[in-house]
Amino acid sequence: MTNGVIVEQNPGVHRSSWWRRWGEETVVAYLFLAPSMIILLAFAFFPVVFSIAASFTRWNLPYRPVWTGLTNYLYLFTNEVGWPAFRQAITNTVYFTLGSVPLNMAISLLLALLLNQKLKGVGLFRTAYFLPTITSTVAMSVVWMWLYHPSNYGLFNSVLLKIGLPTERWLRDPLLAMPSLILMGIWHGMGYNIIIFLAGLQNVPVQLYEAARIDGAGTWAQFRKITWPLISPTTFYVLVIGVINAMQAFAQMHVMTQGGPLGRTTTIVYMLYHEAFESFAMGRASALACFLFVILLVLTLIQFRLAGSQVHYE
Repeated sequence: MTNGVIVEQNPGVHRSSWWRRWGEETVVAYLFLAPSMIILLAFAFFPVVFSIAASFTRWNLPYRPVWTGLTNYLYLFTNEVGWPAFRQAITNTVYFTLGSVPLNMAISLLLALLLNQKLKGVGLFRTAYFLPTITSTVAMSVVWMWLYHPSNYGLFNSVLLKIGLPTERWLRDPLLAMPSLILMGIWHGMGYNIIIFLAGLQNVPVQLYEAARIDGAGTWAQFRKITWPLISPTTFYVLVIGVINAMQAFAQMHVMTQGGPLGRTTTIVYMLYHEAFESFAMGRASALACFLFVILLVLTLIQFRLAGSQVHYE
């Protein structure tokens, strides 16, 4: 101490000790993060970068890739063979998305409202509705192929015969193939949305409904003024995830229709599969993957821009 002022001895020693301790903690933290980071880099970031690079090459297995610039994209958008097939794939993907997502959300919300009631045995019904979601899509596709079987042994045609209506070819009919896949997709994905909506509904304070009933509000008024605004974050989440999943639908098309009949169920992802693992055109498949990524990104941003403004978080 000098003239009442405490003089710190060797301040550099304290700074050095603090720096050494911070460095050791940082190293330990990165060591713990390393396994997850390696997996993330190897199976997420690297494939994305590699796919973008491959989209600018002519890479037909088993030959080496050759840099060709925008040739693959020009093939998809301008080629006399590539553009019609690509345009139909886009149309089919949009058709499947618009046909499945809104109906899935509406039916799931209605069932969630019914399953949110305090009734005996309601847990059994919740489990029953969720079971298809945890079942393999391939397994469910095989079951639905039997339901749609064009002969009289198919369940749907059997029912039509019993009520005196003509049978249908279902998956083999160009007009009915996509609606049939949409119906199967709604049934298979409905359980997940029901659980999400149930979680949102159970977070709505019961006191609000009691106050509304005291004021004379009916069931529809309670839903419109209380339930719908307060579950808007849940609805927005279901919408975004539903669009992403529908745009990437593949398993049921591959198992049930193989993209037919007449290409009416060939979606972008199924076309990607065909180019990569049947034609072995990895360059064009990578271009399709990049296009799908951009479309999903743009659609998600649009949804955040338009629907996100209608979401109430408080």
